Amino acid sequence: MFTRNKTKSEGKYGFFPADSISTVAGSMRMTGDIEAEHDMRIDGKIYGNVYCNAKVVLGPSGIIEGDLHAQNADIFGAVAGNVIVKDMLCLKSKCNINGNLTVGKLDIEPEASFNGNCSMVHDVAGVQTPKLASSPKSAELVAEY
Repeated sequence: MFTRNKTKSEGKYGFFPADSISTVAGSMRMTGDIEAEHDMRIDGKIYGNVYCNAKVVLGPSGIIEGDLHAQNADIFGAVAGNVIVKDMLCLKSKCNINGNLTVGKLDIEPEASFNGNCSMVHDVAGVQTPKLASSPKSAELVAEY
């Protein structure tokens, strides 16, 4: 009576709620590459590459020391590496990017800091995001859940 039925969608690794978001909390530090099929929010530190087939929100305390590959991204924090976004990249006020950008669309707010080259790619097929199943580690990590 008081519960809401959530729709589920099928990903490569089974069913997950359609509104699910992977979160790296502010107190977390992760080393190694991260791969996700659905949205992510990162408030902690990641020492490695991030591969997401959906939207990534890097919070104000979030730091990525590695490349970021995503469909869409909102950056409030810091990235020390290249950012490759197939659709829309939003650089929010007070974010800090040290690396090259390859994007479909770009929105930069005042006070955002960006040091590197930018390539606007209108053919999103030209931006390659590695497939999640390409790494044997991804299958091992899912099996541990």
